[in-house]
Amino acid sequence: MKQTTRYEQTSCRLVLEGLPDLSAGHSPDSLGILTGFSLALAGHTELEGQRDHLEALIQVVIPYARHLISGVPRSFGSAHSPVAIRPCEALHELQLRSSQPDTPPLLLKLDDAELADLVRCLDQLRLDGRVQVPLELPAAQPLRRRDLQQHQPLARRIAAPLAGLAALAIGSALALMQPLPKAPSSPPANVSAPAKPG
Repeated sequence: MKQTTRYEQTSCRLVLEGLPDLSAGHSPDSLGILTGFSLALAGHTELEGQRDHLEALIQVVIPYARHLISGVPRSFGSAHSPVAIRPCEALHELQLRSSQPDTPPLLLKLDDAELADLVRCLDQLRLDGRVQVPLELPAAQPLRRRDLQQHQPLARRIAAPLAGLAALAIGSALALMQPLPKAPSSPPANVSAPAKPG
């Protein structure tokens, strides 16, 4: 009755364990109740956790990757959340906090390939129809224009408006320098010759 779902990439393996929720009408080969998961990253300690840890992992890693791809890297996860991730020089620092008291947080340094493999495993989980566990997933939507603009240098942001104003000013100056067309002159009136004295 126990179900195991596995997602594997070159440097990452994510395994979910649980049971089908037959009371909700799920099929026997689906995963409706999550009892635990394990995450193995090449060269790092294998991690185990519960549903809240998996949700926290998805909620920080997926938005982090989206911002990274968009060229706006930033940290995700607070100092008290179970999972946090931040850019660290050329690597990505994943911080995992245990729910056990007096356990120091675990820091994992991931390179781009390891992060990409982790994101692929999490995406496979999100798109897998066999997993019927109601996970709180981040919204799959593009970044807001404001987020992208704040990352761009000020000179780049104002370059287009300044170029438009300069083109308008030059066009107006050239138009004002053009001579006005002359008004058409009216033809001279027919003047009759004076009568000769006779």
